[in-house]
Amino acid sequence: MHYLERYSAPAAQLRRVLARKVALSCRHHGEDPAAHAAALDDVVSRCITSGLVDDRRFAEARAATLRRRGRSARAVAATLAAKGVGRELAEQASSVGDEEELAAARKAARRKRLGPWSRGDRAANRQKDLAAMARAGFTITVARAVIDGTGDDETNDGALI
Repeated sequence: MHYLERYSAPAAQLRRVLARKVALSCRHHGEDPAAHAAALDDVVSRCITSGLVDDRRFAEARAATLRRRGRSARAVAATLAAKGVGRELAEQASSVGDEEELAAARKAARRKRLGPWSRGDRAANRQKDLAAMARAGFTITVARAVIDGTGDDETNDGALI
């Protein structure tokens, strides 16, 4: 309960945290962690049925946070999958429109000082900037639009005009 008070987590993450704590306690007391597997399953299922753990709610909230930080839809889906959210739910929560993906790419480029926000020679660094955007999970079309853009099509708060 203390963990869920502090952090939002999907069921798989909660299971990993509790299993780690059970293993640590069993090591200290000289017990077998497998003996507590049924209790662990029971606790996780009770948290799910009571609504304390909801994978969909977690995925949507975490995806929104990651998008605001400028992460691509692919990177958001990969992050959610790594946290234990199912692939289908991760893909569904991370899917965005073209404008949102472009806005996230602009945020990422501005943060990394790529393209219009770079301080060096833009033409000399174009390939490196495109590669950095590709590694961040953006498509080549989106990366080219941001790197070759002017960078002045945003307001001060980062919203598109």
